[in-house]
Amino acid sequence: MSQLRNDFGDIDIYLFDQLLRGRIAPGMRVLDAGCGTGRNLVYLLKHGYEIAACDCDPASVTTVRALAARLAPHLPDDRFRLEPIEDMSFADASADVVLASAVLHFAADDDQFNAMVSGLWRVLAPGGMLFTRLASSIGIETRIEKISGRRFRLPDGSVRYLVDEPLLMTLTASLGGELLDPIKTTVVQEQRAMTTWVVRKNAEC
Repeated sequence: MSQLRNDFGDIDIYLFDQLLRGRIAPGMRVLDAGCGTGRNLVYLLKHGYEIAACDCDPASVTTVRALAARLAPHLPDDRFRLEPIEDMSFADASADVVLASAVLHFAADDDQFNAMVSGLWRVLAPGGMLFTRLASSIGIETRIEKISGRRFRLPDGSVRYLVDEPLLMTLTASLGGELLDPIKTTVVQEQRAMTTWVVRKNAEC
């Protein structure tokens, strides 16, 4: 177990699945948007991926810079930026894979959520993959308390911006993308639901 953690860190199991299926190949440009302390970057930094990342928490960015300096010292600090997803400074179409794991559900409202999704899509290259994990109402519709818009209080007491399948399907179509996997949701003892939304950006986008 310790060797696995050393190799992969605390990687999201659904992201690990994408690696196993060869969708994130060595040498690809990967942007982790809302990277936190880099739990999804350990393996990628060790194996020659061109990594960039951002987060709006200064301590997280400092931690990820230190992680990169240790595991991939050829990557400059300016690839790890203190900035929000909706206002990223990375160039258009600069990533083959964009990750946004457990971050979109912190949107305050529709405007911020849409701006975050637009930011992710802008930096994704045509033919690239957007991988997201986010809170949803799927499977717990009768157990959540609406606050306003798509902001809900969950049974575990947290407040999140919640998507559902119709919204994700509408977003996929409006972006001009296509689902790489069916939308998958894990319900955790009726306390919260986490949904995986994986989309390819079509070449003409």
